[in-house]
Amino acid sequence: MFSTLRAMETQPVGALEADRGFLEVAPQKAEEIPGWNLGDLYPDEAKLASDIETAKTRAGEFKAAYAGKLADLAQRDPAALAGALAAYESLSDLMGRIGSYSYLNYVTDTGDATRAKLFGDVRDKLTVIGTELLFFELELNRIDDAVIDRALANEKLGHYRPWLTDLRKERPYQLADDIERLFHEKAMTGPAAWSRLFNETLTALRFDVDGETLTLEPALNLLSDANPERRAAAAQSIGKVLKENVRLFTLVMNTLAKDKEISDRWRGFPDVASSRHLANRVEPEVVDALVAAVRASYPRLSHRYYALKAKWLGVDTLNYWDRNAPISRDPEPVIAWKDAHSTVIAAYRRFSPKMAEVADGFFRKNWIDAPVRDGKSPGAFSHPTVPSAHPYIMMNYLGKPRDVMTLAHELGHGVHQVLANAQGALMAYTPLTLAETASVFGEMLTFKALLNQTENPREKRALLAQKVEDKINTVVRQIAFYQFERLVHEARRQGELTSDQLGAFWLQVQSESLGPAILMNEGYDTYWTYVSHFVHSPFYVYAYAFGDCLVNSLYAAYERAPEGFEGRYLDMLRAGGTKHHTELLAPFGLDATDPGFWSMGLSVIEDMISELETLEDQGAVS
Repeated sequence: MFSTLRAMETQPVGALEADRGFLEVAPQKAEEIPGWNLGDLYPDEAKLASDIETAKTRAGEFKAAYAGKLADLAQRDPAALAGALAAYESLSDLMGRIGSYSYLNYVTDTGDATRAKLFGDVRDKLTVIGTELLFFELELNRIDDAVIDRALANEKLGHYRPWLTDLRKERPYQLADDIERLFHEKAMTGPAAWSRLFNETLTALRFDVDGETLTLEPALNLLSDANPERRAAAAQSIGKVLKENVRLFTLVMNTLAKDKEISDRWRGFPDVASSRHLANRVEPEVVDALVAAVRASYPRLSHRYYALKAKWLGVDTLNYWDRNAPISRDPEPVIAWKDAHSTVIAAYRRFSPKMAEVADGFFRKNWIDAPVRDGKSPGAFSHPTVPSAHPYIMMNYLGKPRDVMTLAHELGHGVHQVLANAQGALMAYTPLTLAETASVFGEMLTFKALLNQTENPREKRALLAQKVEDKINTVVRQIAFYQFERLVHEARRQGELTSDQLGAFWLQVQSESLGPAILMNEGYDTYWTYVSHFVHSPFYVYAYAFGDCLVNSLYAAYERAPEGFEGRYLDMLRAGGTKHHTELLAPFGLDATDPGFWSMGLSVIEDMISELETLEDQGAVS
């Protein structure tokens, strides 16, 4: 709930959900693609163990120095209170470094027992250390508003004004110290344990497709295979294996939804998504407006596009496994890692040499882990780690054009995180709704560069169709996922849910969002089980739609008036978590609280579909 050790617990951001980054496996050897070097965090486990002991000692000393004294410091010596915040920030950075290392070491091989044990042991130790620090934010929030306002006149304390302002928004949901301590300590045997069970179960699943045994990622990749029989075989194998494991996934979902309901009830959150809105620093009515705008656009976007795609493929309706089928008969190119690197950096450089310089550092300094390996977590993300270090990007690079988009996406996150690090451990981290800004913008830069280089109408149509599908996956699909979560969490408050109920909710939102051109064939009702955000970060998913629509509007503003845009954009990224979305968007003449804002962003996708229809009329057929 509260931001204690927020650096340690910061979720990696990026393409973790099912519809981004799952492509056909390319015939590239893992050793040709770089892995990351975690030595920048810890050169060895001896140093890690030493820092854990240091953190434990410093936490005890911090509590002895400041517990029960913060209100007096605010009244009498604001500079000393600023010193306490600086010490807390430094300790948060150290603990974030420890936690980040253990997590990043674990996700590259979740089946390795030694890595799993280290990850679990480190989290246990950090939880114990964090218990010593719980008092700090709770006590700060009990200080009278008038006292804090006067104290913030001090220049040193005033530096932390954005963080203190955000912290005090959580005051209405703060519980007694002993209850907060109980919630904190039991998290390791509650949500964290169930999340780990989910991860390790998903990683261990194997899918037989035409005699080949695959892990989840390459099995899902086959849903974009050019061979319709191959797509069908993969889809049926995925449905079969998920069905065999659906009882476990149903138990995980029920348990975590109930755990969240207990926490929400104790804290007094009025809605199932209220805690996420608070964490995102976004008003519920803004999210409601986004959701309403996207749902109203379904007929103009996804329904329209999939009907068009069915026509291209010569059928009246598409099986669900044909949704991401390639529309071109031409073989999809396999893009070497070095070419993906140069493509994205060149696109970034055309917009901003500074962005290109920061992004290129990820390649030069081994901050990316890209090979596909057994036991490696699926999907992609950029983990910010801590400001005293640097972000790390994980992805599963398979050599397809959409993979280049994923690389551009994650590098956008990485650039954002590097630029925001100057704000320090308490204020560098951006709310999820704004965390997608640079990533989606980076994708758009790369896409526009590729589109401008493409003259063949057939190739242009294929590239544009792929982008439309990515945007449908980012906007329409994520709002459907959000609607699914709302149905689940609201129904769970009435009692435990069966696998059939969960499957029915899933099919309901999928049918509404995808439209009549997509058939919900047998087996699709279990596909909710592998969407990791439902487990790790309830209601995270609307941030993707928020970010995509925001960037559509932002990019349109850039094309209308490029003069001075780069400087304003980089300033927005450097702000990290120090400004509300209204402050960040004001220099661009944009306002997410305006009801028309979301329609403007969605119209960009609608225009792309119209362009596809024009290309079809011009004879750009495969």
